[in-house]
Amino acid sequence: MLATIVLQAPAGAGTIQMVMIGGMILVFWLFMIRPQAKKQKEQKKFIENLEKGSKIVTIAGIHGTVNKVNEDGTMQLEVAPGNFLRIEKSAVSLDWTMQYNKPAPAEKK
Repeated sequence: MLATIVLQAPAGAGTIQMVMIGGMILVFWLFMIRPQAKKQKEQKKFIENLEKGSKIVTIAGIHGTVNKVNEDGTMQLEVAPGNFLRIEKSAVSLDWTMQYNKPAPAEKK
C-alpha cells in the first residue's frame, strides 16, 4: 500500500493573511493617501482665497503680486512695475508662496 500524505494549512491561516493584508492597506492609506488628499484640499482653499495684492510664487518660480483674479480660472500677475503676466490659478505654488511670505529670521548679535 502506498501511503498518501496530505498537508493542510493550520486552522485560521487564511484569517491571519486577510488581517495582514487589511493592515497593510490601512497603513498605506494612513501614510500615503490621506496626507496627499489633505495637501490637495489646502492647495485648493489657498487658490480660492487669493485676492488682489497677494504676493505669490508660481510653480515655475516666477515671483509677483496678484493684480486681478479672473472668473475663468486665470489671474493677472504683476512681476515688475507695469509688467503683467496672465497665469492659471493652478500654477501658484502653496509651499513656495508660504516660504516667500515667511518673516525673515532675526539676526543674532
